[in-house]
Amino acid sequence: MTDEKSLLENTPTGLFIGGQWCESSDGAAVGVEDPSTGEILTKVADAARSDGRAALDAAVDQQATWAATAPRARAEILRSAYDLLTERADEFALLMTLEMGKPLAQSRGEVAYGAEFFRWFSEEVVRVHGRWATSPDGGTRLMTSKQPVGPTLMITPWNFPLAMGTRKIGPAIAAGCTMVVKPASQTPLTMLALADLLAEVGLPQGVLNVITTTRTTDVIGDLISDPRLRKLTFTGSTPVGQHLVRQSADNLLRVSMELGGNAPFLVFADADIDRAVDGAMLAKMRNMGEACTAANRFLVHESVADQFSERLATLMAAETVGRGTEDGVTVGPLIDGKAREGVAALVKDATDRGARVLTGGGATGGSGYFYSPTVLVDVPRNAELMQEEIFGPVAPIVTFRDDDEGLEIANDTRFGLVAYAFTQDLNRAIHVSEGLEFGMVGVNQGIVSNPAAPFGGVKHSGFGREGGFEGIDEYLSLKYVGIAP
Repeated sequence: MTDEKSLLENTPTGLFIGGQWCESSDGAAVGVEDPSTGEILTKVADAARSDGRAALDAAVDQQATWAATAPRARAEILRSAYDLLTERADEFALLMTLEMGKPLAQSRGEVAYGAEFFRWFSEEVVRVHGRWATSPDGGTRLMTSKQPVGPTLMITPWNFPLAMGTRKIGPAIAAGCTMVVKPASQTPLTMLALADLLAEVGLPQGVLNVITTTRTTDVIGDLISDPRLRKLTFTGSTPVGQHLVRQSADNLLRVSMELGGNAPFLVFADADIDRAVDGAMLAKMRNMGEACTAANRFLVHESVADQFSERLATLMAAETVGRGTEDGVTVGPLIDGKAREGVAALVKDATDRGARVLTGGGATGGSGYFYSPTVLVDVPRNAELMQEEIFGPVAPIVTFRDDDEGLEIANDTRFGLVAYAFTQDLNRAIHVSEGLEFGMVGVNQGIVSNPAAPFGGVKHSGFGREGGFEGIDEYLSLKYVGIAP
């Protein structure tokens, strides 16, 4: 078993710029908190504006060389990174649990999922292709090719510190783009450890640069306004994403955004209830509900609502809340006090409007930021949590009478990332999946994330896709050449 103290002592805490570890130019540092205790685990460098510019300088300097690197060479680096990350899964899992809070079993699952992006894109590198054709009039030959977009700024969130990084870094390495990565200040350690691993497997200096900072507005604003930057990719909240898109407009950056969600979880009258409840636990409780893909609204046909609610409440009440490193713990803390206050406020609003608590309903557990797994029934449609992301272990249940009403409630949101539907009727499954205004739909399953599938949403959940065959295209520009024979 990896020792917590030695792991933290051996995890880099500096900025990674041009292949070198360094302190912030003004010596500033920021503490990384253990959300299960409120204690400081360690401190990391807090980058200033000049550090951000230095990171972009390194990425720009290396871009031409990296773009010209043979596809097979890039593929081998990614494959080696996959192998080494898999070998060190326990270390990365513990690091994530310490800084983010999720139980170790879930952290190990994230390592497996995150590593798979390196393996997937190691196989896609050598399959980037164009086409050759003759123009309709026969007078010209048409050639298309794909080239790297160029230096890319990546801003990753705290809830999946590894996978949200590998999902962006993998295709960028594959496409031949250099990078500046800004991880969330709450969970920077996993990304710093990942940068160290990539250097170890031979990623050239300057291809990947990592800056940790709490001075995000200044540091990131400088980078986005720099004409040498070519692409911006962000995973996080919709308001921040909207602000970044506005900032990116002046330089017309290539932009991809994976933003907020408000996922409906539909249970139809003919659903296998046991399977639906199991799927609900996956869709709701993965990451303590702190996921953009988390089921946010449970829409259950009135004929099975009581049965579903009671079974879900029984399973939620049986969850064990505690520090993620402890044996038997299935629910860790929320990321910080502000997050817990936000969840509590949404639950209070719902109960004030008439919702009834079947289980949970409040903060719990010692000095950390814990919240009890909660099931609410009789939730009115005007409750705030019907429109806002809960980002916590709370399952609000509302009923519907028929398929049309279920779809109408499901689509009644400005978000459109993912939806879930449970039914044993194939025709209904097709009708519902086509009618749902979401970028992804899980039918009879509570997890849709898969490195081989295109991940992304519509409406206020953003644009662009990560993973799948489509993921590498986000980092490639299409070039057309007309040739007169």
